[in-house]
Amino acid sequence: MRYNGGYLIGQINKLTSRKVNELLKKEKVKDFNGAQGTIMYVLYDRKQMTIKEICQATGLAKTSLTSMLDRMEKQGLIEKKENLEDRRSTLVKLTAKARKQKKHIDNVSDSVNQQYYKGMKESEIIRFEKTLEKILYNMENE
Repeated sequence: MRYNGGYLIGQINKLTSRKVNELLKKEKVKDFNGAQGTIMYVLYDRKQMTIKEICQATGLAKTSLTSMLDRMEKQGLIEKKENLEDRRSTLVKLTAKARKQKKHIDNVSDSVNQQYYKGMKESEIIRFEKTLEKILYNMENE
């Protein structure tokens, strides 16, 4: 039997990216795009993170993330500073301007989740998310 999980996850990822950008337009958000919103989303729960930690949390490659962070810094969404505990790393934190955008990110995230889980029982959602966590673990630990 042939399995299509990787293909399906890839398709869901593409559709999700489109949907997120569409929802940001509906929210009249012009300060950031969907990919930048993902970075902001992981930073909301933490005061600051290293670039390496953001890479791990978002799954973005360091080269892609670095250029995105540079743009976000120019847009006034993040601040970067030297990590005094480890001078080889840089700390990143959200600005007040970015923190004010949290309601938009929450709205978009809620809308996407509603669409993902439409017609599913809570037990199905829990089982599905456990399976996704297992896949993610497998991919990170190859």
